[in-house]
Amino acid sequence: MQRREFLAGAGALAAAGAMPALAQSFPTRPVVLYCAFSAGGPTDQVFRVFAEAATRTLGGSVVVENKPGAGGTLAALSLRSARPDGHTLAQAPMGLFRIPHMQKNRTFDPIADFTYISCLTGYTFGLVVPADSPIKSIKDLIEYAKANPGKFTYGSPGANTSPHLAMEEFSERAGIKLNHVPFKGNADAMVALLGGHIMSVSDSTGWAPHLEAGKVRLLATYGSKRTKRWPDIPTLTELGYDTVSDSPFGLIGPKGMDPAVVKKLDDAFKAALDEPKVKEIVDRFDQPVVYMNSADYTAWAKRTYEAEKKTIERLGLVGTI
Repeated sequence: MQRREFLAGAGALAAAGAMPALAQSFPTRPVVLYCAFSAGGPTDQVFRVFAEAATRTLGGSVVVENKPGAGGTLAALSLRSARPDGHTLAQAPMGLFRIPHMQKNRTFDPIADFTYISCLTGYTFGLVVPADSPIKSIKDLIEYAKANPGKFTYGSPGANTSPHLAMEEFSERAGIKLNHVPFKGNADAMVALLGGHIMSVSDSTGWAPHLEAGKVRLLATYGSKRTKRWPDIPTLTELGYDTVSDSPFGLIGPKGMDPAVVKKLDDAFKAALDEPKVKEIVDRFDQPVVYMNSADYTAWAKRTYEAEKKTIERLGLVGTI
């Protein structure tokens, strides 16, 4: 009995010692970070700057791969075939917490299937139209949509993404029917808008350079309050259409990751938030810093998963995919 107890104790001590040793040797090869949206868009640009900063801290390269699709969840779902050694990570957009509630047959569990590492930042969403559009306000949009049901088109970075569902919630509250056109990301949607193929785009601030160049007009933003950058632009909520979409996102890995490796990754990306290039890029795209460590991010994910269930039920989208 004493020998068995001794061996068990020795094994536990060895395992405890292995955790920091593993973290010290990590990474042993490039860390691949899956971005949930297409190349060239704001999320892609932000993650590439984060990857550069984290590369310097980790002492090993971090590379970004784009995996758009499935309402922003394809990147996360790609982790399920990856080893939980910290070398494969993904963005966790809000769609990860709502799409399971929309599925007829649930294919993944966002809490049980992943390891939550760090929450980093969030989005500012808004609706833009071409600068020469006769739609100059949300009031104009509603009047047009009521006179032409289903004819007002808007693009988004994909079906069931936050910019899509925010518009669905707005249209329900306004009593109008709009025509959604999904794209793989902001860059594609903006090409379609500026080419005259759609009438508006609902998305994060990849449209900002076009707004500053006078090519598009911003009708409203979707946050809980007006933005610092465009304080004259109203929110949908203050216009009387109670629609708020604040959308934090961060990094996740496969389930079963070593806590010591999680801590090293969390520390690296937290440090990246203080780098001048990272601060510049998140400011450029109006992305507020929403940092949470692994424990806090995990707790937030659990709360958000339950809250999104209520949203999907309110919009009548349960079992629609």
